[in-house]
Amino acid sequence: MKKLFFCVALCFGILSVKAQTDPVVMTVNGVDVTRSEFEYSFNKNNGDGVIDKKNVTEYADLYAVYKMKVAAALDAKLDTLSSFQNEFALYRDQQVLPTMTTDAQVLAEARNAYDRTKEIVGTRGLIRPAYIFLRLSTKATPEQQTIVSQRADSVWQALKNGADFAELCKKVSQDFRTAARGGELSWMGPNQAFPEFEEAAYALQPGEMSRPVLGPDGYYIILMKERKQLEPFEELKDQIVQSFEQQGIRDAIARETVRQMVANSNGTLTEQEYMSRRADSLGAVDSDMKYLIQEYHDGLLVYEVSNRQVWEKASKDEAALDAWFRTHKKDFAWSEPRFKGIAYHVKDKADVKAVKRSVKGLPFSQWADVLRKTFNPDSIIRIRVEQGVFKPGDSRLVDQKIFKTGFDKPIEVNKDYPIDAVYGKKLKKYPEDYTDVRAQVVAAYQDALEKDWVATLRQRYPVKFYEENLKTVNQH
Repeated sequence: MKKLFFCVALCFGILSVKAQTDPVVMTVNGVDVTRSEFEYSFNKNNGDGVIDKKNVTEYADLYAVYKMKVAAALDAKLDTLSSFQNEFALYRDQQVLPTMTTDAQVLAEARNAYDRTKEIVGTRGLIRPAYIFLRLSTKATPEQQTIVSQRADSVWQALKNGADFAELCKKVSQDFRTAARGGELSWMGPNQAFPEFEEAAYALQPGEMSRPVLGPDGYYIILMKERKQLEPFEELKDQIVQSFEQQGIRDAIARETVRQMVANSNGTLTEQEYMSRRADSLGAVDSDMKYLIQEYHDGLLVYEVSNRQVWEKASKDEAALDAWFRTHKKDFAWSEPRFKGIAYHVKDKADVKAVKRSVKGLPFSQWADVLRKTFNPDSIIRIRVEQGVFKPGDSRLVDQKIFKTGFDKPIEVNKDYPIDAVYGKKLKKYPEDYTDVRAQVVAAYQDALEKDWVATLRQRYPVKFYEENLKTVNQH
């Protein structure tokens, strides 16, 4: 009994020491936030490149609000959505998969690839040929075949008589991908070209040239540049490994490991379950990995719940935006007037009035579509139009016609559309409706929704700060 009591006491002692080494700095809705978690986020978001740095107290309140939003997302069961689960798994796996592959495994794959290549290459070795190509259609008539054959013979004869292979290749070869570099290919081994080409090429020694070789699509005149045997593995090792790394070999090895583990579980384990367990195991020994994965998880939830509660709601609820604008119209007052309308350029003077008649009385949002259908319905463009809410300086034409400024600089005349005109209305102090300043209204309405939402969150999810523990952040 004494022995059992001692063990229990010892365990409690260990737990007590552990708790002291990573104290709780706050609880949000009953969930503890440890100092190490808070420090990870605080230090990451208050680095050298951050302009608006926060002190610990300021950041603690921001982090508490962040955790409230996570709680709201979980209450809304957003973590059960397949879209969330798939996106989170993608981010998590990007961190976990690289830890499942060792350098030794990559090197072993490189060695296997080398051995396979060596077996294929055999004693024949590697070659680096160049060639001149003359195309012959598979549907060519006998007469056409004769013409191409004779042309190939004449090119070959010119080469025999001393013509420079590379220069002649650039002029006459019909393989434009290789002609620019004198027909030269990279190093190649057996079974990398069609049989006729390979047989002729491997029969050549460096500096030798073949007669025209008929292949499936035309004639080839081959010049052998170099030959060699495959280098030892040690000489090629770094090159192979680098190539494999660029092709994502580590990810491929890791995914094969996961596949095998799942297959060996006899149906008791899925890939997602295995990856989740792997992430938990890594997090148990690497706090940065743990909090990074948690950051992905919570960040995706906060994005989704914020989008539903604030961003999407503000950007898509046109009636709410209109109502917000009307209530807060004074907040969008201008320091200088604006011109809401069009600055346009036409070929025919009669079109100046025709443009005005076509949009008169219509909602401003419909003007562009009406003008396009009326004056530019097809490839014939009758007018050029700029539509919007112009401030002084936006358009030289509007400046002179409406604001009566900018006369020191002449308007550039388009010779194809020499007649300039404007149509619309001058707004002296306020936008006419919310669409005139939609981006600003959306931003302001989002701010208001955010404030109201946060106020609701504060009422719903209790927060407790442990001030003494917060004072030890980055001070232990």
